[in-house]
Amino acid sequence: QVQLVESGGGLVQPGGSLRLSCAASGTIFSINAMNWYRQAPGKQRELVAAITSGGSTTYADSVKGRFTISRDNTKNTVYLQMNSLKPEDTAVYYCNAAGTTFLDTRYGPTIDQDSWGQGTQVTVSS
Repeated sequence: QVQLVESGGGLVQPGGSLRLSCAASGTIFSINAMNWYRQAPGKQRELVAAITSGGSTTYADSVKGRFTISRDNTKNTVYLQMNSLKPEDTAVYYCNAAGTTFLDTRYGPTIDQDSWGQGTQVTVSS
């Protein structure tokens, strides 16, 4: 089983910055895409940013120019640098790994199509 652990959330004033991290644990051979989603109260979960194993990135229009996604394949870790934060960025941020090839101790090499972290709260408020 692949586990994702997020860190870096918190309370920040408008215009401030935060950096989220998400590390995948387990005997992992590769991860296709690593993504950040967010869910605000009363709203659906939305894709914020995505990065492929080759480094291609995609961003939601609402965060373009302010957020930067990156990953360290040697550490199976993805980051989200968030600058110029706005109150509307307030949400629980979730890390997602799509297409993870890992060693299952019972079944051998296995592909986990969809793994999620537990979420980290980001609050932007003065």
